[in-house]
Parts: sequence; structure tokens; C-alpha cells
Amino acid sequence: MTARWVVDEVRPHRDLTVTWQPISLFFKNEPDADSDYFEPLQRTHGLLRVIESVRSADDSPIDAVESLYIEYGRRIHHDQSQDFDPADALRSVGLDARHAQAFDEPSWDAEIRTRMDRGLALTGDDVGTPIIAFDDRNGTKQGYFGPVITRVPSTEDSLAMWDALVAMMNVDGFWELKRTRTQGPEFGDRP
Repeated sequence: MTARWVVDEVRPHRDLTVTWQPISLFFKNEPDADSDYFEPLQRTHGLLRVIESVRSADDSPIDAVESLYIEYGRRIHHDQSQDFDPADALRSVGLDARHAQAFDEPSWDAEIRTRMDRGLALTGDDVGTPIIAFDDRNGTKQGYFGPVITRVPSTEDSLAMWDALVAMMNVDGFWELKRTRTQGPEFGDRP
């Protein structure tokens, strides 16, 4: 939902360039092989490998990572499909299906971990996803976990929330703002 908030409501109205970075909950949470979380987290980790393959390709369009990430979200959240073929997702956004080979290729893990660790270095390790990072008014890169939202707010509320996040980023000593979630995600129409 945070990705859709940024892409659909904030970016069109603010001067933003979004660079998508991976965070592997498989790496971060290190689930036991007998855990109910092991297989789903291993699967999404494989999807991150495919994204890194796309990112590394010289012939990938500039928005390829975003397009594939949003397509994954369509399939996982709107279509309730956890076991889709990554090659189909790639083809549906006009990318070369050969990148699907990266799904089972651990050679991409070092790049995922490096990129993930950069984000965690900005927030600390006691966070999850999403992480948003940008330069504060002094030019220092800052990052926060969140915002965690259950639906994309109206444009007016989206921009107010973004502007508040930017303002908080500029307050030295501000660390955390949280309340218990009482609603599940409302994904809205399939993008």
C-alpha cells in the first residue's frame, strides 16, 4: 500500500525520483525451515532475485524495477496468487522472461543483502518494510520504517501525510511514531 501511495498519489504532485530497493524478509527474519513463514518468504526472496536481474540488465527500461514490483503486487494482493510464474510477470510488463532464471540463483543474494543493508543502516535493524529514505534539508540521507497504511488515502491526505513525513525527517531527535493496527489492507482496484 505504501508503494501505491507514493506512485499513485504523491509522486505526481511532488518532485520525486523513486529508486526501489530490496528488503528480504527471508534474510531479515531467518525463518526456520519448518516454520509456516519459510516457504512464503523464500518465494518472495526469489522474486527479489528476479528484480535484481532486471535491474542489472543494460537493456532494461528505466522504470523496469518499478513495473515488475507493481506487477508482483497485482498478482499477490489483487489476484491472491502466490505461485505465479515469474516469467509470466516479466512478460506482462514487457520484460525479457529470461530474468526468471534468477529466481533460483543464489548469486543474486549478495546484491540483495548489500542493498538491504544500506536501508537498514539508515533505520536500524528493528524495523521491517517499507523503508522510505531521502535527504533531509541538510543533505543527510535519513530513513524511516513506514508509513504502514491499510489503504491509499485521498490525494489531499496523501500529500499532507508525505509533507508531514518530510517535516519529521528534518527534526533532529525524532525517531518513532506508531499505533496498533486495527484494520487489514484494502488494496482497491487492480492497477
